Amino acid sequence: MSVGDSSFFRLVQEHAPQTLRRSDEAPVDLPYAHGTTIFALRYRDGVVVAGDRRATTGNLIAQRDLRKVQAADSHSCIAFAGSVAMGKEMVSLFQLELEHYEKLEGVELSFPAKVNRVSVMLRGNLQQAMQGLAAVPVFAGWDKLEHVGRIFTFDVAGSPSEEHEYGGSGSGWHFAKGTLKKRWRAGLDRSEAVRIAVEALFDAAEEDTATGGPDAPRRLYPTVAVVTEDGYAEVGEEEVAGYAADLPA
Repeated sequence: MSVGDSSFFRLVQEHAPQTLRRSDEAPVDLPYAHGTTIFALRYRDGVVVAGDRRATTGNLIAQRDLRKVQAADSHSCIAFAGSVAMGKEMVSLFQLELEHYEKLEGVELSFPAKVNRVSVMLRGNLQQAMQGLAAVPVFAGWDKLEHVGRIFTFDVAGSPSEEHEYGGSGSGWHFAKGTLKKRWRAGLDRSEAVRIAVEALFDAAEEDTATGGPDAPRRLYPTVAVVTEDGYAEVGEEEVAGYAADLPA
């Protein structure tokens, strides 16, 4: 069960390719769940990553409580927009990729190497993406060598771009970007950064029907996480709800 290196993704490709999705498994004329909106922003002590909870199928709401933001490992976070099935598979595979490498090598992958692994996985899904089954991630976390929070966005072919202030993806991202452009500044503290993230998602939901805003009756709020030198941590529901309640009706 060896392919000559420590990549879990290549191990699966070599020994169990049937477990990966093939381009002929899901014709693009069939309805499938689609998720938006995700983004990350830098602040004084690291990065904040946020995503709404809605998934849509055409003009219908397919899911209200989807988690698009998850820990990749102890000091990094990955979020996805696009095909929910492909996004979930990508996140799970990437988490296993990092765990597999650490078990074999005894050390964590460096931050640039993690970015490269995301790119490789996206290139492996290029054929499905060209048929409409695309999932585009945002990867962010704490670079232990550079001692700074970093954010990377990707295109469907896997080309990474480092964002030095904020970056995101999904149909509501451009509306959220407008809020971030006005409100972001260097040196934000944690509470300011989280508040701005919630506000940006609220504004995106106001303009984009595929983006779900805070849903107080169902107690469904955006997923917001922070990654600092101390590691990955999700912002509590009560804190997010408090920031959402302060927004204008």
